Amino acid sequence: MELEEVIYEKSEGIATITINKPEKYNAFGARTVQELIYSFRDAWDDNRVGVVILTGAGDKAFCAGGDQKDRDSGGYGTNGGLTGGMGLEMETLHYVMRNIPKPVIAAVNGYAIGGGHVLHVICDLSIASERAIFGQSGPKVGSYDAGFGSAYLARIVGEKKAREIWYLCRKYSADEAYEMGLVNKVVPHEQLMEEARDWANEMLEKSPTALKMLKYSFNADSASIAGINQMALGSLAMFYETDEALEGKNAFIEKRPVDFSQFRSS
Repeated sequence: MELEEVIYEKSEGIATITINKPEKYNAFGARTVQELIYSFRDAWDDNRVGVVILTGAGDKAFCAGGDQKDRDSGGYGTNGGLTGGMGLEMETLHYVMRNIPKPVIAAVNGYAIGGGHVLHVICDLSIASERAIFGQSGPKVGSYDAGFGSAYLARIVGEKKAREIWYLCRKYSADEAYEMGLVNKVVPHEQLMEEARDWANEMLEKSPTALKMLKYSFNADSASIAGINQMALGSLAMFYETDEALEGKNAFIEKRPVDFSQFRSS
């Protein structure tokens, strides 16, 4: 597959996958998701790769989630095999990231918002630049992730904090993310990739079979969320067809205050 929106590199046992759309805060569309799936699957199949690092290009963003300018009432277009019917193969991407039998490190270099926040949550480990900003945006733009993005998030930070993150759509600093257990470490911005590679190299010294089986064990405890994730993405595809969802998206694009009050009337 020819990669246009993702940079994929392999060196000395480490695969580095970089979302390469800095002009859009590394927001993803259908093509981006397909290229991410391809890269993770290649790293899965390559026995020389022991650890994967996921990051974003530039200094501003890890990933800002789905590109709202690509979204309409049918979701994010009709390219490729549609998972959940919304034009993004998110279920497949979440599956390969979660089940690749190798540790995945998120190197969060900036904004990790919305669907981009979900990507770092799914990674095994997260290392954050001191400039990183975390948060959810779905309810502000007529969207949601009622699968791994919420249920698994609650396993990490606890029910109360997860509900706060989703219901209020606030933004959190790297230090706040560390305090709530959302990231493993915060480092100076210019040291982020060096630190991520140091962690990767430390894991490369360990038994690959032991790491694989430990990952399977950790995943088993939350395996039931996969079914919830499938149902959630299916419902999201239907929700995108509603006026309520389009109000959120259109307000974001038009840079105007969103008005959901009309959808609360009896």
